[in-house]
Amino acid sequence: MADVAAPAPAPAKSPKKKAAAKPKKPSAHPKYSEMIGKAIAALKERGGSSRQAILKYIMANFNVGKDAKSVNAHLKLALRAGVKNNSLKQSKGTGASGSFRIGEAKQAKKKPAKAKKQLNLRPPSLRRRRAHLRKRRQQRNQLEKKKAAKPKAKKPAAKKAAKPKKAAKSPAKKKAAKPKAKKTPKKK
Repeated sequence: MADVAAPAPAPAKSPKKKAAAKPKKPSAHPKYSEMIGKAIAALKERGGSSRQAILKYIMANFNVGKDAKSVNAHLKLALRAGVKNNSLKQSKGTGASGSFRIGEAKQAKKKPAKAKKQLNLRPPSLRRRRAHLRKRRQQRNQLEKKKAAKPKAKKPAAKKAAKPKKAAKSPAKKKAAKPKAKKTPKKK
């Protein structure tokens, strides 16, 4: 037999060293959600702005680069996310197609100012008395509401004594006709 040369063992792979993470430089444009909001506000379309119109506005007014495909992909993701979190309202279509308007979540809601607590300068006995009266008033109001909520059931009228049913009439017998009395002429 011929000597067969054994294959040489594969050299052991050396672990690759990870390159030091470069600090992420800030983009030259605002977030897509902000750009979309500005585009919709600037376009002022009555039925909402389409994705294509928003893309065209963003490409013209923001420094997002020349590649419309990548901008469009990011725009679609931002539109779907905006509809999901109610910052955008979709007036037509589904997904990333159709027309979009600014939603309710975008508008800032003002929080009501907290009322300052007033110092209660009344003596404790008077405070307890007023609290007791307040509690009684609430209980009375609740009872009145319950009574008003229940429809009043009409009491059945006193039952009249049941009359025995009349027996079924037998065939009616003809009464004998009485002879009519003759009228006599009146004497004058």
